[in-house]
Amino acid sequence: MKLKIKALSPKIGTDIPFPYYASGGAAAMDLHACIDQPLVLGAGERAMVPTGIAIALPGPDYVALVFARSGLAVKEGVNLSNGVGVIDSDYRGEIRVGLFNSGREDYTIQPGARVAQMAVVPVVQAQLEQVDELDETARGAGGFGSTGK
Repeated sequence: MKLKIKALSPKIGTDIPFPYYASGGAAAMDLHACIDQPLVLGAGERAMVPTGIAIALPGPDYVALVFARSGLAVKEGVNLSNGVGVIDSDYRGEIRVGLFNSGREDYTIQPGARVAQMAVVPVVQAQLEQVDELDETARGAGGFGSTGK
């Protein structure tokens, strides 16, 4: 599967890295902050960070999912503000990453810094059927914590 990536900024590929997989076994590619100067993300603040790229997925059988970088989230408290970003196959605008600083200290995002990771995964669009009853299971309607600790 080929993913078409369009550089929206002349800095992509020079000052700002083109997206890449950091290792041969990486499931997601790194996305970088395409900003002109450092951006201070204060404790408890949110910001939209541009990546300077747009993508063209090959069709509705694929979606691009944007995730937090685990090191940034665990070590610094900088997460995605929306949990997971969903990039639909028909979206052609710039990929921007909503970040939230849940830490106690300000965090500075440098130009070109890796701010998120993006995985391309297959999609199955379900055929929706409204029913009056659902099949029974052993678990039933048991929710959070219902299967043990």
